[in-house]
Amino acid sequence: MTSESIFSQKLLAWYQQHGRHDLPWQQDRSLYRVWVSEIMLQQTQVVTVIPYFERFMARFPDSQTLANASEDEVLHLWTGLGYYARARNLHKAAQIIRDQYANAFPENFDSVLALPGIGRSTAGAILAQALGQKHVILDGNVKRVLTRLYAIEGWPGKKAVENQLWDIAETLTPDNNLTDYTQAIMDLGATTCARKPSCQACPMTKDCKAFAQANVTDYPTPKKRKALPVKATHMLLLKNDAGELLLQKRPPSGIWGGLWSLPEYPVDNEQDITMWCEQQLGLIIDDCQTLPVLRHTFSHFHLDITPISSRVKSPANHVMEAANGVWYNTQRPETLGLPAPVLKILNRI
Repeated sequence: MTSESIFSQKLLAWYQQHGRHDLPWQQDRSLYRVWVSEIMLQQTQVVTVIPYFERFMARFPDSQTLANASEDEVLHLWTGLGYYARARNLHKAAQIIRDQYANAFPENFDSVLALPGIGRSTAGAILAQALGQKHVILDGNVKRVLTRLYAIEGWPGKKAVENQLWDIAETLTPDNNLTDYTQAIMDLGATTCARKPSCQACPMTKDCKAFAQANVTDYPTPKKRKALPVKATHMLLLKNDAGELLLQKRPPSGIWGGLWSLPEYPVDNEQDITMWCEQQLGLIIDDCQTLPVLRHTFSHFHLDITPISSRVKSPANHVMEAANGVWYNTQRPETLGLPAPVLKILNRI
């Protein structure tokens, strides 16, 4: 028996006793449900994903329902989960599945890989989990397991290191029982071989080079990080006589793409805020009050948001078509996608 088959046997035996078998997407394991779960699980932990997944499935039980929904409704159900490009790509992919595949999720690897928001590992995970097809996966959890098992140095994001890990993953992946194997290796990395490992509970300690060297936490090699820069902006809470707040839709790409946000008054703008609102939004405002700063951290910078509350003197039914704005009733909120920090600011008031 090869060392590769021993690895999969040990892993599957561990999974039967210690793995996760009751995740929502493991019940009624369709291609659609597995696909949505895999997209949600990108860069997000299982415990965070579960309630989002359940709400998403309740509203969009199949690909056709998702495809026919508005982007605003999809983003609304994604609010707080972050990395919103995932939701936009999920929606676009559902429309492709509707228009090109008659609402049937494709079962061919290349067709799945061609869908928006799906890379090699995600495509493999979907088909292995839902259909038991043999495909290799290499998500963050698997990278952690393999770099420790083989004591592979170098940040896994580097192409040479990643290619080495793909080769190892290919060798270790068995020919059978792919549904369990794929879940098992992800579970091992997410629970036992986590960032803070529980080596005493791991089935691979006798074969793990990092464990033998007593330096498990040195792997995977972290990316060299620079101190995050700090950016700043003002967000305007412009309230009309009906108590509604002005929201604007952000551009489809970039930070919070496609979401509804508060109007932003640039920090470096030398123009008086009342004049800016009149010229940019067509609104006459008064009674400006500065509220406490809220810091929101992205992966590559901090954003310090200073909310400024103000009363709008123009009529309550004034609609800013040029500014792409809507009046938002916080007491009867619509199904709009809102960035997490904007939601926090609205909850404050």
